[in-house]
Amino acid sequence: APLYRAASEDTPVVMYDKHYAEDIGLLKMDFLGLINLSIIQDTVNMVKKNRSIELDMGHIPLDDKETFDLLGKGMTTTVFQFESPGMQKYLRELKPTRIFDLIAMNALYRPGPIDQIPHFIARKNGQEEIDCYHPDLEQVLGETYGVIVYQEQVMKLAQILGGYSLGGADNIRRIMAKKMPEKMAKLEPEFFQKCLDNGYDKAMIQKVWDAVLPFCGYAFNKSHAACYSWVAYQTAYLKAHYPSEFMAALLTRRKDDIKETAKLLDECHQMNIEVLGPDVNESHPDFGVNAKGQIRYGLMAIKGLGEAAAIAIVKEREENGPYKDAFDFVQRVSLPAVKKSGLECLALSGAFDALPGITREQYFAPTPKDGLFVEALLKFGTQYQQAKADASYSLFGFDEVEVNTPAVPEAEPWGALERLNKEKQLIGIYLSAHPLDEYMIILKKVCNLQMAQMENLTPMANKEVRLGGIVTGVRKGVTKKGLPYGIVTLEDYSGAGELALFGENWARFGSYMSTTDTTVFITGRIQGKRYKPEEMELSIGSVEYLDNVKDRIIENINIYLPEISLTEDLIVQITDSVKNNPGKTELFISIIDAENGIHLNLQRRMGKITVTKQLIEALEDNNIPYTINQ
Repeated sequence: APLYRAASEDTPVVMYDKHYAEDIGLLKMDFLGLINLSIIQDTVNMVKKNRSIELDMGHIPLDDKETFDLLGKGMTTTVFQFESPGMQKYLRELKPTRIFDLIAMNALYRPGPIDQIPHFIARKNGQEEIDCYHPDLEQVLGETYGVIVYQEQVMKLAQILGGYSLGGADNIRRIMAKKMPEKMAKLEPEFFQKCLDNGYDKAMIQKVWDAVLPFCGYAFNKSHAACYSWVAYQTAYLKAHYPSEFMAALLTRRKDDIKETAKLLDECHQMNIEVLGPDVNESHPDFGVNAKGQIRYGLMAIKGLGEAAAIAIVKEREENGPYKDAFDFVQRVSLPAVKKSGLECLALSGAFDALPGITREQYFAPTPKDGLFVEALLKFGTQYQQAKADASYSLFGFDEVEVNTPAVPEAEPWGALERLNKEKQLIGIYLSAHPLDEYMIILKKVCNLQMAQMENLTPMANKEVRLGGIVTGVRKGVTKKGLPYGIVTLEDYSGAGELALFGENWARFGSYMSTTDTTVFITGRIQGKRYKPEEMELSIGSVEYLDNVKDRIIENINIYLPEISLTEDLIVQITDSVKNNPGKTELFISIIDAENGIHLNLQRRMGKITVTKQLIEALEDNNIPYTINQ
């Protein structure tokens, strides 16, 4: 083959296309780099550090109950190859009990054989008769309940039924793998004749052929599916047994992708894992896990801080103990590494919040002589460290260094939204709270369209929708025809999406969304575009401020309290939330004593309530069912 030398490594490279290279007898191999392998190793390292447990991921049990329980419940967000909603649905139906079930599902969830998944599930669960087409084929199809799943099975079927050689069977596999249905059609007469010559019934041969044909679309070989499923099982095992370390490893590897980080943080919430903001006394450069099993934000995830500063902060803390306060911090840490910008990032992101005596606002309050307090703090630390260095070279070896500590100025507290917006600028997401928290019930229980779904509206075609969020960006302009328009970025708990309002729509609704930090509630309909009906868009029917909606949109809430769940703590939580939040929503409580068949319905007579985030969290944390009606 003709070669050329790659400039960077002076490596010989074949100039033929990969297919021609194969045709002349060269071996082509594809190497896949998986970040999941790094995530597994990061988790193993963290478990060793936190729990002093040495995990050997090559020898974890393949029949682990907790792992298969997690898989069977479809709790596979973040589990390699099993994350999609469709796969989660099938896993809940399948209830896998062995690694071979995962290998088969991995291979079946592809465009070619995906239609066979319901049959595979029904046969495993004894709801459908297992049919291997012929007793001779049970040795091949028994493991997959008679469903043809892998390329290797097709090769073996060709050998048994048609007497094909290994090379001939592999030729069929190659045609399937390269997705060549035309060549498959040419094989049909030959395949049928060979099978007939071996004494097999034509009707049975036709059934096998009809089952094999979809593999022209796409099919896995078993070895490929097994490797993928082994990695998937390992990630599921870590999620089941070491959830905090596993999620921290994921957050570290995906910290530069804000959408992915937000998704992972939501998954942590679903798993009841608390994620804390950055803290100079607890954070590591990457995401870590503390003694309570809480995930602590990594310092390197703070925008503008930098790796050198993060490493310097952690190194000094590990060598000489926690920082006592902000003054102690600047006296000890490497200021050339951290710099003024680093101090600002740490203060705004909340990494100094646990240090006593100074609030976030005070770091940015003016001082009489040195500008902002953060600048005075840097000056103090620089002078202290310089004086200490000078003293160490002194003939007399003075230990004490005296530098005047700057006074902490007074500062007006920032508003909640301003504080959160500054935090978001540094971390990329709202972490300590969310500006939409007071509207959480509406956004999660009333709205049926999330902003993350705006990229693909097809599943909501021709449906009435409700959505809401906070305006985080507005671009205004004028079309070529002289009509005004606005492109609004709206954000909710799922993420951000864009709404395009032109002409009359901008004139009617633009005033609600023309400035950032405004919260709105929108109703409308998903329908085809005027000139491209196959493309869906949101047709807005009404826009209101969320503040005007939150107290009237929920007509009543029904809480169903099993008598066995009634604890003093739960009663106090519900009572406090009801007493302290009057509103316009009717409250109904049903107390259920299933053992004695008693169902007691109660209605609050002392006025209506506001359904708060705290009330909903108290119910969900205690697994108390409830319904909300509009």
